Amino acid sequence: MPSTLLQKVWDLHTVRKLPNGQTQLFIGLHLIHEVTTPQAFDMLTARGLRVAMPERTVATVDHIVPTLDQRRPFIDVMAEDMLSALERNCREHGIKLLGIDSGHQGIVHVIGPELGLTQPGMTIACGDSHTSTHGAFGAVAFGIGTSQVRDVLASQCLAIEPLKVRRISVNGRLGRGVYAKDVILDIIRRLGVKGGAGYAYEYAGDAVERMSMDERMTICNMSIEGGARAGYVNPDQTTFDYLRGRPFAPLAGPAPRRLRIPPRPHRPARRGKPTLARQASSLPRSC
Repeated sequence: MPSTLLQKVWDLHTVRKLPNGQTQLFIGLHLIHEVTTPQAFDMLTARGLRVAMPERTVATVDHIVPTLDQRRPFIDVMAEDMLSALERNCREHGIKLLGIDSGHQGIVHVIGPELGLTQPGMTIACGDSHTSTHGAFGAVAFGIGTSQVRDVLASQCLAIEPLKVRRISVNGRLGRGVYAKDVILDIIRRLGVKGGAGYAYEYAGDAVERMSMDERMTICNMSIEGGARAGYVNPDQTTFDYLRGRPFAPLAGPAPRRLRIPPRPHRPARRGKPTLARQASSLPRSC
């Protein structure tokens, strides 16, 4: 029987099968932010542990950036404390932080694709339930809790139950006024909010094949609302065309690429006119 993308990626990243039936799965990319990491780093410190692979860990400020005034310290004391903790922990453990002044800070599920960090065939983990968004690129991506963030920081591995695959084919052309968000909402309506329990959803069909990457991201993003542990689309030319030329997209030849974010022009702290609190791009995000 032909293997699914999930099975191929799973097998290639399996370290061992644990006595309880779970798989110790190697995580190729760990994305972290200011909300689910402070306690995880505290647990590492309490056990005298270091981050196992800081070169495979990328941090950004995602949830708590003020809308009107981004000057430090933030007026919101809790937001300032969370960002300060992230900055301190990244500095102490040698983790690349895409901060407010980096020009690359934003929604964690958006900057991964935008920078080419998200790639087909990867395993990705992040302390955010909508990490399944990265599955649009043919990655196997999991949203994890704080204790699992600790585990990945300490070992670069995740203990997880094996998943079954449910292939969801969407065929035909979408009618006028029907968008990717409508497609995934209809899938959830049909299968239910628990329909994906124990599964990864594999989205397929000619309607999905015609979708842009942002549309595919919209569908994969909401896999969690359908109860699925992950959701993905098999990569194709649309995927490769999107990633081509991005800072971390693979180059021709064997030379490895170091974790270096190219600079962007400095942007002054925002004041006055309201803007989006969570700096995004043209890519949609379902919350």
